[in-house]
Formats: sequence, structure tokens, C-alpha cells
Amino acid sequence: MKLGRRTALKVGAGAAMFAPAIVKAQAAMKLDLATVWPDGNYHTKNAKQFAEEVAKATNGGVVITVHSGGSLGYKGPEQLNAVRDGLVPMADILNIQQVGDAPLLGIEGVPFLVGNADELKVLQKYARPEFDKIATKFNQTILYTVPWPTQYIHCNVKADTVDGLKGLKIRVPDRQAGDMINLLGMSAVQIPWGETVPALASGAVVGVSTSSVSGVDGKFWEFLKVFYKTNHVWSSQIVTINNDTWKKISPANQKAITELAAKLQPAFWQVSIDADQASAKRMIEGGMTMIEVPPAMLADMRKRTASLEKAFIDRAGPVSADIIAKYKKELGRS
Repeated sequence: MKLGRRTALKVGAGAAMFAPAIVKAQAAMKLDLATVWPDGNYHTKNAKQFAEEVAKATNGGVVITVHSGGSLGYKGPEQLNAVRDGLVPMADILNIQQVGDAPLLGIEGVPFLVGNADELKVLQKYARPEFDKIATKFNQTILYTVPWPTQYIHCNVKADTVDGLKGLKIRVPDRQAGDMINLLGMSAVQIPWGETVPALASGAVVGVSTSSVSGVDGKFWEFLKVFYKTNHVWSSQIVTINNDTWKKISPANQKAITELAAKLQPAFWQVSIDADQASAKRMIEGGMTMIEVPPAMLADMRKRTASLEKAFIDRAGPVSADIIAKYKKELGRS
């Protein structure tokens, strides 16, 4: 049936009324976010909350799907380059595992430099601008950061001196933690998180340097008896987005996402603190004993690893020395 010109124009006008909705649906950007942590881990939960809030803030214009447990095939140390190369548009990256490509990202892991979350905030105030420069170099933008909480040494040996732990094969997440463990007389084995529990099960390692949160993720009570509250290093997860992808997002949605990340970050930090307390309790319920490190033992640990700060500065360059100097000055340290 033929339509008259006036009728055709009406039909065309009616179709145009619905066009914006169609365009909007087609314009929705779907992004994958890779993380090695399991669904129960608070970092993964944070990422999923962020994804939900992004969908709301952009009215469905940007939809993020979080892929947990390393399901996209990228191990922790590979994620910085995976995002750089666009193999995955977003990732939740552990900063200290990227030091082979960007040494400065290991600054939080200098042994005993940071004592608590408040001190970490001060360090990040000076380090974050440099982290942003590194992200740009690797073709990505940092959206938010969330720290891992208090670190422990989990093993089967009770001791009140450093020498009492001598020779234990301990899993570490990065080189700097490995250097520390070796200086303490233990034997460090650098292993990504996804391979840690199998290493415990096989006896490849007899202990792990990590947080209580990871201890719960790995059900350490099935393998280990004690965990020492050494709080020896800090580290953070950094959620980034590939810059080629970022540029395809409208300025309005970029602004919404950036503001949302800034708004959620403090709450995510509190989740980290709460998660440590809950996870330590869970490990004790599982049968493990938490050991408060005796002051003399802790002082010995600090003394044996004091050289690692200079070693880090030698690797990371003058900018790292400047950050640490400003950080210590604000805290009133020499």
C-alpha cells in the first residue's frame, strides 16, 4: 500500500521521536574489568559496587562487568600491560606487582615505612601524582585506589625471635617483600595469588606473607597454625581504564565516573580496615593463633631490613626520595 506524502512525513516524524531511545541503547558502552580476587574478597565487592553505581550515574551509558578470580586469564603482574595494550579495558591492579615495569609503584611496599592507614594516606598524597603519570605512560587512567590492610606472616612455627623463623619458605607477592623475607633469614618464593594455595598444598612453600583477607580467601587454617601481626608492608589495588576506551566515553559520563570514584574511595578504604578485623577473627575461628610480635623481635626485623629503603630509592630514582622525604617530614620523622 502506498502512503501519501503527508502520511509518510507523519510516519517519519513519529519514528524520529523514538530515535533518541534507540541511539541511546546502541551507544551504551560495555566494559570488562579484570581482577584476580574471588567474589568474596572485598576488593571484588568494591569493584562490583562501583560498576553498579557507574551504570546508574551514566543512565546505563557505561556498563561494567567485573570478572573475578582471574577468569579472563590475566595474572596479577600482567594486568598493567594488559590494560595498556587494550587486551582488557579495565583492571583492578595490585601496585606492588608492577614494579618490573614501574618501580615507583612499589613505594608502599618499602618495609616498615608505613605503619597504618592514616600514614598511607599521607604517603599517597605525595605519591598519587606520580602514579597518575605512570598510568598515563601505560595508556590508562587511575579511577580509584584501595589499600590492603595490615600484613601478616602466616606459617606453622611459633617463635619469639627472628631466628626462630629461619629457613622457612615463605610465599611473597613481589620482589620487595621477598628481599625483606630473605633479610630476615627466611627463604622467599615469589608467587602470584592464584598459585599460592596450590603451593601451600604441595609443600612448595610453608608460609605466606599477605593480609588476613587473603588468608580467609585461601582458607589458610587448612594448612597453617599461626599468623604474626608484623604489618611489614602496605600495598593498594588500583582500578584503571584504558585511555583509548576512556576517550570514547562522553565528557559528561567521564565526569560522572570520576566524581563517583572520588566519592566511593573513602568508603572503600573503610571497608579495607573493617575487612582486616573480620578476617583475622575468621582465621582464629578456623583454628589459627594470631601472634602479636614481641617488641624486641619487631625491632630486630626493622633493623635487619633498614637497608631496603635505600635500595628502593636506587631502583625508583630521585622522585621516590623526594616523596619519602616529604612524607616523613609531614609525620615528623627524621
